[in-house]
Amino acid sequence: MARRFGGPNSPGGDPRPGSGRAPSTRSRPVRRRVITAGARVNLLFVLPFLWAFSAFFRDPAGMAQHLAVFALLMLAAWLTREGVIAQDAYDARKVARRPAIPRKIFGSVVTGLGLAVAGLGSGFGLVTPVILGVLGAGLHLVSFGPDPLGDKGMEGIDEFQTDRVARAVEGAETYLRAMSDAMLRARDRKLQDRLSDFQGHVRELLRAVEDDPQNLTSARRYLSVYLQGARDATVKFVDLYERNRDETARADYVALLDDLEQNFMLRTETLRDSDRQELDIEIDVLRERLEREGVRPAIPASPAR
Repeated sequence: MARRFGGPNSPGGDPRPGSGRAPSTRSRPVRRRVITAGARVNLLFVLPFLWAFSAFFRDPAGMAQHLAVFALLMLAAWLTREGVIAQDAYDARKVARRPAIPRKIFGSVVTGLGLAVAGLGSGFGLVTPVILGVLGAGLHLVSFGPDPLGDKGMEGIDEFQTDRVARAVEGAETYLRAMSDAMLRARDRKLQDRLSDFQGHVRELLRAVEDDPQNLTSARRYLSVYLQGARDATVKFVDLYERNRDETARADYVALLDDLEQNFMLRTETLRDSDRQELDIEIDVLRERLEREGVRPAIPASPAR
């Protein structure tokens, strides 16, 4: 029987010498989400310092005014950043609820309020604050857009099931964030990238569960027990690696990620294949019913598997 050639330097090969593991033929690149508005959001945190610095060259009333502008614009920047992150997660999912709090809209309002406070004390009365406030809020809203105001992909779906899935997914995301936060202390870029790849495969499983809430029962152990164990192992590894940069511990941790990744990939593919088989069965049953009714079905034949 033909055997795929591979080695430590081959794509997908196991870097550990003598491991005997075949290179993965099922792994595929995982797309990493990029927040396109990140640079603009970061700029929002820089501009308020103009008022913070200038406050120390004003009289007490002017200092209070400038510090108030600084506080309001920093609050607006934080709300905007959280709103952009929430919308990024909303856009990445096929089934999602709208954010509970419209953070970007609130950020626009607070931005307008901050600029209105900055315009107080001008020689034109309230005209300048009103104009600055309206322009600031409007430009902010145009630049970052409003928050999602409706649920997505929720038509015909049991809300109780989707709530259970939402809680399970949020719990899994909490474990993933804890792993990322712990890995920052290792100060190893390659390990951070390897962990990101693993997390990408985990999120593929999360999307499979979100697409069909009935998959939650089959995936629950992966989203709770396995991820909790991966988080604990990551924290303990980083604590050890931070002290003595133990390469043996590093290799063992990478091997653990390899094994977990394979398990998550297999579970995801199993759920996807199961969904496809159920769809084929539904199509076959519908075709037979139509034929019994004397209607020629226009449903394409199921592909051979």
